[in-house]
Amino acid sequence: MEKHISVLLEESISSLNLNESSIVVDCTLGYGGHSSSILARIKKGFLFAFDQDSEAIRHSTDRLSAIGTNFTIIKSNFVNLKEELARREIDKVDAVLFDLGVSSPQLDDAKRGFSYHEDAKLDMRMDQDMAFSAYDVVNNYSQEKLTEIFYKYGEDKFSKNIAKKIVDYRKTKPIETTLELVEIIKSAVPMKYRKDKHPARQIFQAIRIEVNHELDVIEPAINQALSLLNVGGRVAVITFHSLEDRLVKNIFKEKCAIDPKVQGLPNIPPEYLPDFKLVVNKAIKPSAEELEKNPRARSSKLRVIERVK
Repeated sequence: MEKHISVLLEESISSLNLNESSIVVDCTLGYGGHSSSILARIKKGFLFAFDQDSEAIRHSTDRLSAIGTNFTIIKSNFVNLKEELARREIDKVDAVLFDLGVSSPQLDDAKRGFSYHEDAKLDMRMDQDMAFSAYDVVNNYSQEKLTEIFYKYGEDKFSKNIAKKIVDYRKTKPIETTLELVEIIKSAVPMKYRKDKHPARQIFQAIRIEVNHELDVIEPAINQALSLLNVGGRVAVITFHSLEDRLVKNIFKEKCAIDPKVQGLPNIPPEYLPDFKLVVNKAIKPSAEELEKNPRARSSKLRVIERVK
C-alpha cells in the first residue's frame, strides 16, 4: 500500500496538548497516521482507537504494535464512543481526535466504489459488514428522495436533473457501477459545468454520506466526547467539507457560550461561565507546504475545544 499522508498531522496532535500519561481516543483510526503519532507521545498513557473498516484495522494493528502495546482498537462507529469506553471501565479521558470523512486508502482502493474516476460496483460502505450500500440508494430511492440528498449532502445545483436522469435510466436496467453512474450524471448537467469541476464529485459525496449516516453521528459523538473530558482535556476535529465544518463550529460555539442571563455583567459568577473554551477562534487550515505534498488536504479544517471546568 502506498504511504497514506495524514492531514494536518502536526497541528492536530500538538493541539491535543498530550503528556506521556494521557488517556486518548482516536475516533477515526483509519490507516493509523494520527494514532501512531499519538502512541509515540504517550508511553505511560493509553490509546483507544475506533474504526468500522476491517481492512484499516488490520493494517493499523501492525503499525501501532511496532510502537507500543498500550492501545486497544474498537471495531465500532464512533457514535458508540461512551458505551464502548464504559464497557472497558473508562469514564474520563484527556484528549479525543476526530478525522471525519473517507480515508485516502478507501478512496484509492477502486473496488470500494468511493471513487468517480475508477470503475467498480456501487458500494461506498465504510463498514463492509453492513448490507446497505450505494447500490441501494441509487436504485431504490425515489426521485424526490434522491433530489433531497443530492441537494442536502452534495449542495449540487443540478440535483433535480440528476435525480430524474437516474430514475429514467433505472427503468431499463439497474445502475450497477460507478462509471455507469458518472455517465448518467454527466448527461444531466450542462457542458460548461463539466469543464469547471467533475460533475460527479458532489453527488458521490452525497451518496457516501447517506450510506454511512456520516452527518447523523457527528453531533451525538462530539457531545459524548466532550462529556468524557477531564478538566484541561481537549477535543480536536478535522473536517473536509462545509456541512461537517458548520456542524462542528456550531456545537463548539454553543458549548463556549456565556449564559444569556448574565451576559454583559462586569463580574460573572463562576457557575455561569461556560465549561469549555475554544483553543483557536478560527479553524486551522493546512499550510502551503502541506498542500504541495498532499493536495487532498485542501478542504480540511481543524477546530479545537478545551474543558476548563
